[in-house]
Amino acid sequence: MDIGIQAAFAALPIFVAAVLLIGLRLPAKKAMPIVFLVTAGVAIYVWEVTFNRVLASSIQGLLITVAVLWIIFGAILLLNTLKHSGAMASIRKGFDNISPDRRVQVIIIAWLFGSFIEGASGFGTPAAIAAPLMVAIGFPAMAAVMIGMMIQSTPVSFGAVGTPILIGVNKGLDSEGIGATLSALGSNWDTYLQIITSEVAIVHAITGTLIPLFMIMMMTRFFGKNKSWFEGLSILPFALFGGVAFTIPYALTGVFLGAEFPSLIGALVGLPIVTFAAKKGFLIPKNTWDFAPKEEWPTIWVSKFEMKLDSMSAKVPMSLTKAWIPYVLVAVILVLTRVSDEAKAFVKSWVIPFKDILGEGLGYTITPLYLPGGILVFVVLLTYFLHKMEFKELKEAFSESSKVMLGAGFVLVFTIPLVRILINSGVNESGFDSMPVAMANFVATSVGDIYPLFAPMIGALGAFIAGSNTVSNMMLSQFQFGVADALGLSTAFMIALQAVGAAAGNMIDIHNVVAASATVGLLDQEGETLRRTIIPTIYYCLMAGILGMIGMYVLGLSDPLLK
Repeated sequence: MDIGIQAAFAALPIFVAAVLLIGLRLPAKKAMPIVFLVTAGVAIYVWEVTFNRVLASSIQGLLITVAVLWIIFGAILLLNTLKHSGAMASIRKGFDNISPDRRVQVIIIAWLFGSFIEGASGFGTPAAIAAPLMVAIGFPAMAAVMIGMMIQSTPVSFGAVGTPILIGVNKGLDSEGIGATLSALGSNWDTYLQIITSEVAIVHAITGTLIPLFMIMMMTRFFGKNKSWFEGLSILPFALFGGVAFTIPYALTGVFLGAEFPSLIGALVGLPIVTFAAKKGFLIPKNTWDFAPKEEWPTIWVSKFEMKLDSMSAKVPMSLTKAWIPYVLVAVILVLTRVSDEAKAFVKSWVIPFKDILGEGLGYTITPLYLPGGILVFVVLLTYFLHKMEFKELKEAFSESSKVMLGAGFVLVFTIPLVRILINSGVNESGFDSMPVAMANFVATSVGDIYPLFAPMIGALGAFIAGSNTVSNMMLSQFQFGVADALGLSTAFMIALQAVGAAAGNMIDIHNVVAASATVGLLDQEGETLRRTIIPTIYYCLMAGILGMIGMYVLGLSDPLLK
């Protein structure tokens, strides 16, 4: 079969999802079952994947769904617990004390605090934590989800203490074969991986500095009373300040320390600097921007969960320090369990393994304590005692959280299994590459020497399909390496462009949108969110692609394999 026809069939599930979600504006709970059937049909009848493998892939997807829902449940439960303990009222007041300006709050909560959570845990956790926090302090639920999804960009390549690079790229390349070549040329694998890490950090730092401004401008345009881009642009100096306060230490960490800590250190440096500057009014316009009164909000912006949250008031005044302790504990425990070998071994000691599903060699291991959901639930239990709550309050928090989680579960039951079918389609009787690689091959053969411009888009496509930067890197790094090698270009820089694009693709990942929406009780509006987050995704991929062309053809970047 012609490669173009292969690519067309491979892209059919994505096309159908786009038409249903964005074009027809169907809710994901109606669209994704259809997309699942289309994906299974293409796999069986075009790729000639056995029914048994399609079924095994679906089961694998359901197991991953359980893990994702565990994270969602933990994030919602923590929010509801803080709501009932009275902590959320204090946190809301605390942000008002830093600045009542919603534009400033976006930079501090979403960009900086969200980036820290991404660096510590990854896997969509920042949106699951930051979105409900923004709702709690008065943001429309839909705006919170949109902004929460935009966190899934710059910090993602170094999320979960560097997992997308250390696992995704590292395991996605033929390390033995490439390592032997590097050794013959007087270099080594560690040096090569560090070159990739440095280039990922630099491209992200340049591109990502504008993301805080993007967040604000999209908020004022789509959720402001005047629907104005300019109202967001009016805070340009402070937004750029907030951007570089994160991206400069982020880039330096990536270049000099490696893949584990750029997002963590960038946020740890940037958060106190920007918070102090905001309190002093540094670079902040004299006018204060806020949403229109809540009674004027369209119903699709709001959720029942949000309205119930807004109706809660603190039962007793609580200090801001005490109110924030649970979030501090989440951050500390996340970092500890990712950095300390002893702590990591402890939380990974309880595993639920599923191996060789239906004899297809597919498997998945659930680690309830290591996943952010386990840590969030543990912190909830600590909060029960720290905030001296009554048992009925904790019980109510559990009840409310369970209802929201079940609402998200139906969509994810179809979304994640279809992703696994796509990824696992490389084992077939047709002799075709997997569907994602077939699409990538078509793009590479079609564009030739200007391929670096499109490399980030391939990475974003992989993340859109897989719902993961790490998985996109594992699927496509070797392909990107092969294209660069064939064109005589820097293989390290091409893989860096893949990693950057894969990070940007998280902004339009369907099951991340569903997960973030679930944490604020806003379901059936996923298409509306995707219609907006595609804007920063296009910017990110184009900017990274332009930097790729400059790096390859103007700066002539090289790597050890080009000696």
